[in-house]
Amino acid sequence: MAAEVLAAAGHRVDVFDAMPSVGRKFLLAGVGGLNLTHGEPFDAFVSRYGARAPVLAPLLREFGADALRSWAAGLGITTFVGSSGRVFPTDMKAAPLLRAWLHRLRGQGVRLHMRHRWLGWSEEGGLRFDTSQGALSVMPQATVLALGGASWPRLGSDGAWWPWLQARGVDLAPLQPSNCGFDVGWSGYFSRRHAGAPLKSVAITFDGWRQVGECVVTAGGLEGSLVYAASAALRERIARDGTATFELDLLPQRPLDWVARELAHPRGPRTLSTHLKTRLHLSGVKAGLVWELVPKEIQSQPERFAALIKALPVRVTAPRPIAEAISSAGGVRFEALDEGLMLRALPGVFCAGEMLDWEAPTGGYLLTACFASGRAAGAGAARWLAGAGDRDSSDRGAAGPWHTPRPS
Repeated sequence: MAAEVLAAAGHRVDVFDAMPSVGRKFLLAGVGGLNLTHGEPFDAFVSRYGARAPVLAPLLREFGADALRSWAAGLGITTFVGSSGRVFPTDMKAAPLLRAWLHRLRGQGVRLHMRHRWLGWSEEGGLRFDTSQGALSVMPQATVLALGGASWPRLGSDGAWWPWLQARGVDLAPLQPSNCGFDVGWSGYFSRRHAGAPLKSVAITFDGWRQVGECVVTAGGLEGSLVYAASAALRERIARDGTATFELDLLPQRPLDWVARELAHPRGPRTLSTHLKTRLHLSGVKAGLVWELVPKEIQSQPERFAALIKALPVRVTAPRPIAEAISSAGGVRFEALDEGLMLRALPGVFCAGEMLDWEAPTGGYLLTACFASGRAAGAGAARWLAGAGDRDSSDRGAAGPWHTPRPS
């Protein structure tokens, strides 16, 4: 996105990528359907970014959900709003959009350099790369860093940049997993029987927040969209207290008094398991959670039993490793950037995307903010370049002409 803005402003643009091909994480996001953005009203949309909503709001006003859909349409990609409010390409795929986008960028003169892994700065302030042809150093007039966080490192975003920016005085927040699963510590019996089972139509309540959705039981815990939505709050509570406990409603569509009445209904010779299945339609993994987490002495007390079915305490002990997470929190703090996303400590160097210190739930919010911040960084770099003649030649951002990339 930054390259597109800079090329449109008439600048020569080179994109360096560590991977063998472009957009690998973007293509992964399209597996199962590319969720580009979300169709909810702007105020609700911005609220999904939590504490960073105030700083991201101006970027999203410039390039939000509607603008993103129009941009995709300009590439020949029509989109639709699903029943959940999520926005997808009509064909649900990422590859056609990426191909059309790259075709347009190449038509603008943007040059793509694959297998160029950034290694930080040289003593002279140039960008150092490791390439298949050897070491390389370039001296751009402006630099946009879009290096990702530390989730899915096999796709390139390994967080290796963190100490290099820290050494240059950039204010950074530690990288942490976001939209991640959590360890619970199931019994061996429960894990063997139910690992991989989906939990559909359940609700999580934590610290005043409640949401209905779906998640998946893993061998050691829980993952999936509903858990991801609570991940930031759970992660912070674990960091503070060592563990976090949320309440899982196994029957969110039923009120507590109805559940209690059904449990109190005489079951005759039927087993409790059969009673739960016939009266409450609780079976499979949901019934397994009952046996796993409800003390035996409470199972004979309808009112207390019903209360736990509606609010089953699930204690999580740790988030899953950042390499397994959908996205990451932490990175370059917005306080380290000016309004054009330029690093205050490194004039002429701009940052965008997941390497910035923000997080959001899945649902199109992650991609939208990456697109918006990329455009903002590109626009900031274009303004910087437009003012290059007004700055002293010793200024780092106007360090001289581009050095033609060559092995060195």
